[in-house]
Amino acid sequence: MVVAARQVADERDVDVLAQVRNQALRASIKEAAAALLSVLPVKIAAYTVGVKDAKTLHRWASGQVTDIRAERESRLRAAYEILLLLLRFDAAETIRAWFIGMAPELDDVSPARAIHEGRLQEAIGAARAFAATG
Repeated sequence: MVVAARQVADERDVDVLAQVRNQALRASIKEAAAALLSVLPVKIAAYTVGVKDAKTLHRWASGQVTDIRAERESRLRAAYEILLLLLRFDAAETIRAWFIGMAPELDDVSPARAIHEGRLQEAIGAARAFAATG
């Protein structure tokens, strides 16, 4: 019975991860940027996605700019996917702290820095671990 219950929980986890991934992939640049700005301070959000000028992120969030460089879009979508996942389990304040804090799964580098450096899969894995263990 315990094995069956764990299997159901694992299947639910996979469903949540797939839903979050699909939502992040289908989102517009505007939606993803606005969501990130709603939780993270603008300078942290800009650093995370790899833009020097915070105004750029505001232009994305307002819909003024919809065509962005591929590497920045990848970072934005990874950060948005992480945000969507963590919002299912934690408050914005906790998520903000997680993004800027040291993550043991990332060798004590902050998730914001890992995303900035292009370590997207590692950052997503760290978010999954955090969501699983709280």
